[in-house]
Amino acid sequence: MLYANPAPAGMASGAFYAAAGQDYYLSPAKLESDYADVRFERELRLFRKFCPRGAVLDVGCSSGAFLFQLHKRWPGGYQLLGTDVSGAPLDYAESRGVPVVRGSFLEMDFGGRKFDAVTFWAVIEHLAEPKRFLARAAEVLQPGGLCFALVPNLRSLAIHLLGARYRYVYPQHLNYFTAQTLARLCAPRFEIVATRFTHFNPVVIWQDWRGGVREVSNVERADLLQQTTTLKQTPWLAPLRSCYALAEKTLASFGLADNVALVLRKPRR
Repeated sequence: MLYANPAPAGMASGAFYAAAGQDYYLSPAKLESDYADVRFERELRLFRKFCPRGAVLDVGCSSGAFLFQLHKRWPGGYQLLGTDVSGAPLDYAESRGVPVVRGSFLEMDFGGRKFDAVTFWAVIEHLAEPKRFLARAAEVLQPGGLCFALVPNLRSLAIHLLGARYRYVYPQHLNYFTAQTLARLCAPRFEIVATRFTHFNPVVIWQDWRGGVREVSNVERADLLQQTTTLKQTPWLAPLRSCYALAEKTLASFGLADNVALVLRKPRR
């Protein structure tokens, strides 16, 4: 298991996300990309396969885009709630009709409310105490409820090729997981239902290969996300997207895709 030691104080406490980080999460490029229909297509496909309805809590929901898509595509199918430590992105989520609660998930009182699913989309790698967050998720889930956790894959092709040059080896990430270490972290509280390897961004690999070891700014991250989102929605690039999908599927079959996702179930007993 690889982790940052010492963890930067602002990252470990969440203060970074409540202050400096919100400039990134609320930038026009980031918001436009997050709320595009293609943004969460993989997560939505995985989520719908295992949770076709019910009460959903999205931990680290940021500006609320995942929950927004759930409501947009399947209105009335889910009872939604998002939570985060970053206030301004939550204000934006509320402006888009996403219900939220504010503050630390570990200290949050849901008044005895139980959920059918808890999601951590690209969140656990940011946490100083990921095991406590998973334990809390188990507490607020119904017996038999599902937990979805997606993190960067430490055994991805990008890591093999780039090592420390990869832009996702950076101060915001306090933990670096493989499928095995993530499974061990979750094992005391959950049964593993499914493991998936997903996402592949050749543009990131190319840029980081050329750029050397440097921290990529939030402006650059948002701009690239906007560019790739546009490429996904450009009709005449459909043949290229088919080739890309085949490459992603091939990498996933070898456990080399950019992210690893676990679908977990709280035992019914």
